[in-house]
Amino acid sequence: MLLATIVLGAAGCASNSRAIPPGTAQPDQFLFEKGNEALEKKRWLVAREFYKQVTETYTQSPIRPDAKLGIGDTYLGEGSAESLVLAIAEFQEFLSFYPTHPRADYAQYKLAMAHFKQMRSPQRDQTETRDTIHELDTFVARYPNSNLMADARVKLRAARDRLSESELEVGKYYFRIHWYKGAIDRLSTLLKNDPEFTSRDAAYFYLGECFMKGEAPAAALPFYEKLVKEFERSEYLDEARKRIELIKNPPPPPAAKTAAKTS
Repeated sequence: MLLATIVLGAAGCASNSRAIPPGTAQPDQFLFEKGNEALEKKRWLVAREFYKQVTETYTQSPIRPDAKLGIGDTYLGEGSAESLVLAIAEFQEFLSFYPTHPRADYAQYKLAMAHFKQMRSPQRDQTETRDTIHELDTFVARYPNSNLMADARVKLRAARDRLSESELEVGKYYFRIHWYKGAIDRLSTLLKNDPEFTSRDAAYFYLGECFMKGEAPAAALPFYEKLVKEFERSEYLDEARKRIELIKNPPPPPAAKTAAKTS
């Protein structure tokens, strides 16, 4: 009995907290602002209930689209696997219902962020990374004047780097097991698809090493030179310089050394 009383009391408090004061001139605006206040405090469930009251009760309200975005933001804020799936659904619905809305760019960006938050490490499945890139590419193409563009480009670079890091790991693995042709194919494709890859110094270095292992120093040289030219700092820099020196000034073959001594 006591438990039931507590539960009912809690439910009543929650209901009262969302009640609209009598005589409120703009109840939809009141609820929306309450939702914003709760969102600011990261009270995701409370904020969501306020926003849902707007979307479900005031279907003709001009702020209904903003409330729908708010619902998506609450799911995005929670950040769990389940809530991120729900966030994606909310932002996709917004873009379907309000494709020309002034905040469509925001919805597209947040849709991408819901995927971004689910990206996995380079060694794992990259489906969410690819989805992030797709949604951010869409954002860049559709909303070139958005004030979110700078942030979107930063996130896009991070997502592309994650995908390229995954490809780099495969290339390095092929190198370690001495399948140099496979490594060359993988790393060459990586650089072709993502020439601005932040860690392309590693791709350059391992491509050079693959060709060196295949006794093709002339093919290796351009990759070492690119590394030295494009990177002032890299863990591969010293070794790349050594390889360049070795290729350009190779030691004399053993026969030549013997002849030199006998003469």
